[in-house]
Amino acid sequence: MHRTRTVIALAWLLFWLLMITTSVQEYLRDHDHGLWKPVLWEGSSALTGTLLLLAQRHFTRRYDHLIDAPLRWFARQLVWLPVYWLAFVPVAFGIRHAVYAWAGEPYPHGGWAGIYLYEDIKMTVFFFIFATITFGVLSFHAMLDEKLRVERANASLREAQLLRLSQQMQPHFLFNALNTISSLMYSDVARADAMLVQLSDVLRATLDVGERHLVPLEMELRLLRGYAALMAERFSDRVSIAWQVDDTLLACAVPVMSMQPLLENVFKHTVEKRRQPTAITLSVQRQQDMLVLRVEDDAGLLPAATPAAGGPAAGSAANADRSAGAGGIGVRNLRQRLAALYGDQAAFDLIQLSPAGVRAEVRLPCAS
Repeated sequence: MHRTRTVIALAWLLFWLLMITTSVQEYLRDHDHGLWKPVLWEGSSALTGTLLLLAQRHFTRRYDHLIDAPLRWFARQLVWLPVYWLAFVPVAFGIRHAVYAWAGEPYPHGGWAGIYLYEDIKMTVFFFIFATITFGVLSFHAMLDEKLRVERANASLREAQLLRLSQQMQPHFLFNALNTISSLMYSDVARADAMLVQLSDVLRATLDVGERHLVPLEMELRLLRGYAALMAERFSDRVSIAWQVDDTLLACAVPVMSMQPLLENVFKHTVEKRRQPTAITLSVQRQQDMLVLRVEDDAGLLPAATPAAGGPAAGSAANADRSAGAGGIGVRNLRQRLAALYGDQAAFDLIQLSPAGVRAEVRLPCAS
């Protein structure tokens, strides 16, 4: 609003400078002295008009809330039109008479009836132009305020949605981790105890995260490494995990627990269903202005997918099938969080590798 007032004030000043310049040029066509006279004529009009406008704005500001009802708003402004008719001529011409008298000259002009008629017609046009401009400016700012309110409401809605999704992920993750430990309680107490220690470390990391939706990549990897260690302990003879992380990207913001559900999917859909070793690679790299998070295995298959090296899975149905298994809640949750946080700026894909293997890839904007 302050910037708009400054622009209007500058436009008002330039308008009267143009009026004074035009009056001076016309005066110089017939006179070679007395340049102060056209400056006085237009200057007194400018001063009087400005004072009237400021007074009108001061006393009608209380009706700005009526901007949504234009007829009522303009009716409040019209009350001031007679004030212009009655006040402009005495004030403006009084200034001119006073300056002329100070200069020792009379100020010649026609009869008062003609002057009032001529000046009041000018003031009427001037009044409606000003009222229209004021209405336009107020309407513009009302539109901006409404847009801001809508954006704040949407932001609050997204915040609530993200909080719900985050709260959904935490018990889901804990349930799966405890299930894993429970399966070892009677077969290998030492390994179950080691997994409890790993789980404790992961839960401590989640407490550090709090209710944040975005965390530095460094913190996300701390959570992911804890979960990976937990699962690798359970499948120590059937899985190997390799890390390929660009350390220069550790400050980039990522959604909390964005890679954990992808790694969980690999264990549920691949590692648990086969006896042969599975190699998993977790990588983080930069591609232009995008941060690329990948969880890749060398044995998984997407249902109904036609293997193609490096190519995308055959249609969105394949992605949905892979997401609909026991670990599907994590992937669906991730998709919803990405949409809430980034809209169309983020992407998630499941890619079938050849001859076997699945790559889960998340692309996020990263400006840092």
